[in-house]
Amino acid sequence: MTASAVSDLELKITRVIDASPARLYQAWTQQLALWWGPHGMTTPFCEMDLRPGGVFRSRMRSPDGAEYPTQGVFLEVVKNERIVFTDAYAEGWIPCPDPFFTCITTFEALPRDQTRYSARALHWTVASREQHEHMGFHKGWGESLDRLVALVETR
Repeated sequence: MTASAVSDLELKITRVIDASPARLYQAWTQQLALWWGPHGMTTPFCEMDLRPGGVFRSRMRSPDGAEYPTQGVFLEVVKNERIVFTDAYAEGWIPCPDPFFTCITTFEALPRDQTRYSARALHWTVASREQHEHMGFHKGWGESLDRLVALVETR
């Protein structure tokens, strides 16, 4: 796995996974509540309308009961290839007052039924990117990816 600050505005995590793009896409779009969030977190609520402008809401819960809601919209959804969402808008393209990031997730087919999974977090400001990094982007998104891998590689 590689995780990095790619530019002043971007954080990225990439991993080659022993599963097809179709399996990863299916887990991302239909089983998100099973793997979304760092180790120890649960996702008791998830709502996705997988189309440009469709809502994406989730709520993670930590072991101590603290909850972390997120909401935004999908900008692009290409089955088995790419999912793009942002918190810059709410449902109905209503601008949010404090947009934080846009996420571009890609599923690149590789030989032997493997996939290069990449998640890019693009921030509006350097301060937002630094805040996300200090919040634990690499650890948290890495642990979430560990959980996704455990789900899709179980055969």
